Amino acid sequence: MEERVLSTKEFYGEGDFQKSLRPKRFSEYIGQEKLKEKLGIFIEAAKKRGEPVDHILIYGAPGLGKTTLAGVIATEMGVNLKITSGPVLEKAGDLAAILTSLEENDVLFIDEIHRLNSAVEEILYPAMEDGELDIIIGKGPSARSIRIELPPFTLIGATTRAGLLTSPLRDRFGVVHRMEYYKMEELIKIIKRGSNILGVKVEERGALEIASRSRGTPRISNRFLKRVRDYAQIRGDGIITKRIADEALELLEVDKLGLDELDRGILKGIIEKYNGGPVGIETLSLLLGEDRRTLEEVYEPYLVKIGFIKRTNRGRVVTDLAYEHLGLEIAANRKNEKLF
Repeated sequence: MEERVLSTKEFYGEGDFQKSLRPKRFSEYIGQEKLKEKLGIFIEAAKKRGEPVDHILIYGAPGLGKTTLAGVIATEMGVNLKITSGPVLEKAGDLAAILTSLEENDVLFIDEIHRLNSAVEEILYPAMEDGELDIIIGKGPSARSIRIELPPFTLIGATTRAGLLTSPLRDRFGVVHRMEYYKMEELIKIIKRGSNILGVKVEERGALEIASRSRGTPRISNRFLKRVRDYAQIRGDGIITKRIADEALELLEVDKLGLDELDRGILKGIIEKYNGGPVGIETLSLLLGEDRRTLEEVYEPYLVKIGFIKRTNRGRVVTDLAYEHLGLEIAANRKNEKLF
């Protein structure tokens, strides 16, 4: 099955392309100004003291640059970066192997840290707090515990669901920050920077056309840039103009507000089957053939953000804005209905 072009996940085989566009230092990093200022101060202070930066927890929607930020922090500190993810660390020994391979002041980045299992999380506590690793050797009566001193390091945890982190783990992070969706002018700068790296010319209005459909997410902007560049080379003269960007993105079935066929299908499904709602998330899951978690984490956030779906205590409701965007008539019995 073809990957959804608006997916905030990194596609298989897309890693090298996205990596080539990633900034290496804060001077190249666009957006997240408050976070950059805060981290810049902490990093400079840590370098002067010869210490690692405090452990950092970053949360927010996928595709906003959490992995990129970890790389920038490591570069600014002049240390190594090791990357892993919560689901990969199945056993305590998996994490122990990584921790014992760290050098002084290194950065360890754990993506999807909310998906660590309890056994792995337990050995992370003393490592973060005391710089020590407790390992059980052997089984049964002959089992014994040994304590290994770890070099000072910085743990950067990233999650899309901060509420699923346990309190003991969350409390051990010295810096906690939520990453925001990117503003239009920031996305335009990211697109222009990417076009320079790729060696393709993009006009101001062409960059605006791509940015306006990118859902505030740099990963999507970069993916669109790549697809529009291909279209410009085959159907144009290689320059990304407003017309070329519009034609390319219409071909990809992404409309002016960054909605694709799946988004429109969700809205139309609620409208046609349930008169615009309210409809419960479980019922919606059955209607669309998607699991509840996918709906809540992948599809809903942007539709809620732009005001097309409203979450109420009775379920999801499609708003008048969505009817207007889809060119559909609002049913007479909904016009004066109060939403709770």
